Amino acid sequence: MVDTKTPGDKTLTMPTKTLTLKPRVEQGVVRQSFSHGRSKQVVVEKRGKRRLGGDEPAAPAAPEVAKKPAPAPAAPPRQQQSRPAPQQSRSGMVLRTLTEDERTARATALADARVREIEERKQAEIEAQRRAEQEKIEKAEREAAEARRKAEEERHRQEDEAKRKAETEAKKRFGDAEPAKKPAETSTTTTTAAPARPATTTTRTPTPAGRPPAVAAEAGDDDEAPRMIRRPGGPARPAPPPKQPAAKPGASKQRGRLTVVTALNADDVRERSIASFRRRTQRLKGHASNEPKEKLVREVVIPEVIAIQELANRMSERAVDVIRLLMKQGAMHKITDVIDADTAQLIAEELGHTVKRVAASDVEEGLFDVVDDSTDTEPRSPVVTVMGHVDHGKTSLLDALRHANVVSGEAGGITQHIGAYQVTSPESGKKITFIDTPGHAAFTAMRARGAKVTDIVVLVVAADDGVMPQTIEAINHAKAAGVPIIVAINKIDKPDAKPDRVRTDLLQHNVQVESMGGDVVDVEVSAKNKINLDKLLEMIALQAEILELKTNTQRPAEGTVIEAKLDRGRGPVATVLVQRGTLRVGDIIVAGAEMGRVRALISDQGETVQEAGPSVPVEVLGFNGPPEAGDRLAVVENEARARQITDYRAHQKREKSAASVSGMRGSLEQMMTQLKTSGRKEFPLIVKADVQGSLEAILGSLEKLGTDEVAARILHAGVGGISESDVTLAEGFNAVILGFSVRANKEAAAAAKRNGIEIRYYNIIYDLVDDIKKAMSGLLAPTLRETMLGNAQILEIFNISKVGKVAGCRVTDGTVERGANVRLIRDNVVVHEGKLSTLKRFKDEVKEVVAGQECGMAFENYTDMRAGDIIECYRVETIQRSL
Repeated sequence: MVDTKTPGDKTLTMPTKTLTLKPRVEQGVVRQSFSHGRSKQVVVEKRGKRRLGGDEPAAPAAPEVAKKPAPAPAAPPRQQQSRPAPQQSRSGMVLRTLTEDERTARATALADARVREIEERKQAEIEAQRRAEQEKIEKAEREAAEARRKAEEERHRQEDEAKRKAETEAKKRFGDAEPAKKPAETSTTTTTAAPARPATTTTRTPTPAGRPPAVAAEAGDDDEAPRMIRRPGGPARPAPPPKQPAAKPGASKQRGRLTVVTALNADDVRERSIASFRRRTQRLKGHASNEPKEKLVREVVIPEVIAIQELANRMSERAVDVIRLLMKQGAMHKITDVIDADTAQLIAEELGHTVKRVAASDVEEGLFDVVDDSTDTEPRSPVVTVMGHVDHGKTSLLDALRHANVVSGEAGGITQHIGAYQVTSPESGKKITFIDTPGHAAFTAMRARGAKVTDIVVLVVAADDGVMPQTIEAINHAKAAGVPIIVAINKIDKPDAKPDRVRTDLLQHNVQVESMGGDVVDVEVSAKNKINLDKLLEMIALQAEILELKTNTQRPAEGTVIEAKLDRGRGPVATVLVQRGTLRVGDIIVAGAEMGRVRALISDQGETVQEAGPSVPVEVLGFNGPPEAGDRLAVVENEARARQITDYRAHQKREKSAASVSGMRGSLEQMMTQLKTSGRKEFPLIVKADVQGSLEAILGSLEKLGTDEVAARILHAGVGGISESDVTLAEGFNAVILGFSVRANKEAAAAAKRNGIEIRYYNIIYDLVDDIKKAMSGLLAPTLRETMLGNAQILEIFNISKVGKVAGCRVTDGTVERGANVRLIRDNVVVHEGKLSTLKRFKDEVKEVVAGQECGMAFENYTDMRAGDIIECYRVETIQRSL
């Protein structure tokens, strides 16, 4: 296109002749020669590089371009013709004049282009300067390499010269012919090899037409033999091959269409297989597979004790390395040895791992979560524990509230089991849970357990009896649990009832009732005549409203085992008070060292229920074994977690029992030493009871009976009937079997009768404790008491044949009896203790001599008596002791 740049003419014309561009390409044919006489011709195109500006390399192409008709000189004539005849170019466009904005934009673009050009020129100058510096550095490196090469060649030349001189010297000295032949052969070979080089060079000189010399040289170098270099004054030696850059893995395995590079390198003629390439890679790598691998850093979980093998496995290390580190610390171990957590942590940290310490007790974490009171929105029934002294009417009061008769079912009319019941208040209709506890001294643990799970304590005090020891203990339990107390003064229907005396006695123990100006509620009741029972329930309900008891029934159940027993028909049965959540049939539960799945829930009325909410007492069936009374019950998500917890607790229980047994029994030497020094005797017993609470009370009472001289040794204690294994155990230790509210089965009774094992049955704990106390008292060593009889003074010593020396004495006070024990005192020092063998008055043997009379005395096996000695006569009495 040609712009006339005439303001008046707005037409643009196109030249009629077509413009063409000649491709700047030079073609040639390259002939390639291969082994076995094969050859190949390849067409090679050489494309010229377009040069910008007036560069010098573009000058040779100028003649060719000049031969073509240039469109630039022809343009002015066309423009001149088009001006007078604008009608010929009918296809032209009418152009408008440029506006001011367009001119400004064009000027701005031109200015930007100039600035960009200046910047590019500066950048090119910087690049050229950097390239010049780089070439200078490379040139210096080449010169240094050349100097090193020349020094190396000089050194080799001197070595060869020294070797040749040594060979010449050896030939002169020994005159051998063979050493002379070898240099001749060497020189012949050198001479032959010397002209070989020009021939080879002559062969390589002609190159195919159009092929660059460099390409021909490369092709020739592949087929030629190694070149020999001959220096003046030295033998010919092969020249070192030129250093080539190391080929990258996979570079020799190029496939695809034919290009200039592939044609020159002849890669498409003979290619290496994949297996060959792999073998080459392995050879290049060498022993890279034996290099140390990257170290893995792990988080190692370390329990309280861990075996070395297990520690090595958790760290992914070799056990040998772990043992080596332990040896450096001065400890010799085997792979199966167990080390403590501190040592294991040192080893793991030294090997670069991170350590997470865990304890065996961590399995119990999260079992009893901290209760979030914000979720407790539903009201629950209060739990009321009835406490007081024995025979103050606790169970009778509860029977009157429940309209039941529990007292008649207890042996001896005293409560020996803990019971839980629910009563509906007649006034408000709300349910109240009552827990009945034993009152006598043996059941302290039961009372403490009842106080821990309760909200309110009802302290029952008999109006005719007043405050008693167990009443004081119940007050202390309630204060320790931090629960409010309601005093129920019972038996006000008796004629000798004194309620005011009870209130006054309670003041001594910091229990101040409302009538005395305090804040403790007191109610006068009569369980026998059912007086003021509704008022007692009303006070309990009022106290419960003040406490604002709330719960969340949707959370997993938690509770406390109040009582546990082994029922012959139903298996292990536990009385559980649910404290939080809801316990349902099918839940997996854990209590102490026992676990199980809830098979059935039985209410206090004997009815089977499907679930039990908060503050509801139920009997739970489904435990693997009877749990301990007082254990906390929890619902877990699966059997694996339950088994993990119970295994840990059972292990702890075994360790504790083993420690107590070993501490009590010790080794054989310790037992013998103990018998020699203290003479402590043991009374072996096997105790079986109906429920866990009674067993606990019996064991506590028997433990209190022990003294420094005699103690009860409990070989086995359990819940359930007496079995044949119990009899076998008793036979081995010659023990007595005690059954409390249980009986022996047929096989156990027959085995006991056959082996002579005594089995005693009891229904009242007092009788059991009294009998054991008497039996243990029989093991006590009796007490020896000395009773003075009289004194006698020796007047004269007589020698009598066939008898020996006889002392003539006068009894000064008391009496002297034959056969009694005597002491011989000389100068207020006892010189002999023995027995009186002879007592005569005149010539007759007498039984005793009274004060003021004279007699003759002789001692058993002692004759050194002198006149003036004092004889003291006394009698030793044996008195049986009791606990």
